[in-house]
Amino acid sequence: MEIQTNVTEFILMGFSHDPHLQIFLILVFLVIYLIILVGNMAIMLVIRVDPHLHSPMYIFLSHLSFVDICHSSVVFPKMLVNFLAKHKTISTISFLGCATQMYLFLLFGNSECCLLAVMSYDRYVAICNPMSYSLIMSRKVTIRLASVVWIAGNVVAFEQTVTIFKLSFHGSNKMEHFFYDVIPVLKLASTDTSLNDVINIALTVVFIIFPFALIITSYICILSTILKMRSAEGRHKAFFTCSSHLKTVTLFFGRGFITYMRPASSGSVDTNQAISLLYTVITPVFNPIIYSLRNKEVMEALRKLLGSSRTS
Repeated sequence: MEIQTNVTEFILMGFSHDPHLQIFLILVFLVIYLIILVGNMAIMLVIRVDPHLHSPMYIFLSHLSFVDICHSSVVFPKMLVNFLAKHKTISTISFLGCATQMYLFLLFGNSECCLLAVMSYDRYVAICNPMSYSLIMSRKVTIRLASVVWIAGNVVAFEQTVTIFKLSFHGSNKMEHFFYDVIPVLKLASTDTSLNDVINIALTVVFIIFPFALIITSYICILSTILKMRSAEGRHKAFFTCSSHLKTVTLFFGRGFITYMRPASSGSVDTNQAISLLYTVITPVFNPIIYSLRNKEVMEALRKLLGSSRTS
């Protein structure tokens, strides 16, 4: 890939230039990042050590926790370094480094879209075809579905990153943002980005709308099956099984539509930063809460793990 540009590095301007406010933001985002790491690592560890949680649903959940950790780790360390820098020119990154961060961010975001669709299919099979669940969702099928998630996320993230960084950058290299996202980088391009806007919307259709449509279709079938159940207890159990996934889907796709179904030129700097911040923080923080506090199996496994660690 040949890059025709005189910009060799980018400078992140971050949120604020007020040193007192930056100290506060450092503490806030450090706490948020630690919560994301501890919460998601705890879920991964519990699923790993407890044999009762080795079903496809929890295997996909461990992948989701891993995605959330990686997604946040692409953004938060660089953002915290940027806050600590006394001069913004210290918080620079090379052209290739910027492309790498964007690629990783898109990789984990795209993979999460596909993973949520796969998890909805798992719930569909469990509720609509429970007698054949173990046959349909075998270990081999689970591994294949997880592999497809990562391969698809990787291919599209690479293609999207290459398309963006083929543009020419001859102007300012100062980015009014806290990480190297698609829209802020496109705003620095010195060439027409209308084609990139079309590509972004097309990829949004593939990796947001299409998985979302699959999820909606799965839950229509699930709802139809639940309503046909004669037992009120069975209906309650089925609804409870799907509630955690539905909350995660609402959080993830809601912010995804708001973030990427817009042209690169729309919105003010503050608005774009606020939306991107929500996109980066909400799901990784709330996923461990959603999948642990209301999940009896996870909570029981966590209690056993904590109890065994204390006795040892």
